Amino acid sequence: MARNRRLILSPPSRVWGLLSDGHRYGEWVSGTQQVIAADPQWPEVGARLRVRVGLGPLTLDDSCVVRICEPQRRLELEAKAEPFGAARIAMNLIPWGENTLFVLEWHPLRGPGTRMHGLPVDYVVSIRNGMMLTKLARIAVREQQSGSRPV
Repeated sequence: MARNRRLILSPPSRVWGLLSDGHRYGEWVSGTQQVIAADPQWPEVGARLRVRVGLGPLTLDDSCVVRICEPQRRLELEAKAEPFGAARIAMNLIPWGENTLFVLEWHPLRGPGTRMHGLPVDYVVSIRNGMMLTKLARIAVREQQSGSRPV
C-alpha cells in the first residue's frame, strides 16, 4: 500500500469542496487528461466518475466508484482501469487547527497490480500521489486566498 500525507493550509470544508466536484478531478489528479462524465449525485456511495487517463497519445478510460463517503471527512473510491485491474483509493481529511491533514492511501484490489504490489510499485505510486496532493493543496490555498470559489 502506498500512503501519502500532506498538510493543506486550507480548512477541510474547502478541500472537501474540491473532492465533491467530480468535474474538477482533472485539475489535480495526475495523469487525468479529461473528465468524461461525473454522476450528478457525486460523491454519494455508488456514484461514478469516468475519466481518460494517460500520457500523450497512450490513453485509456478509467472509472471510479464511490464506496465510502463521510462528507467533510472521508472518501473511498474503487478505481478501475482495464486491463490493469482495480485499486482502492482512500482519502481522509483530518482537521489540523484551521488546516487539513490529508491522508491518501492506494492499494491494488484486482489485476496485475496485486502481483507487483510491494516496494518498487508502491514507491512509484507514492511519488505520483505526492504530486497529486501538491496540486490539490495549491488549488485549495489559491482559492481560499482569492475567495474565488465558495466553500
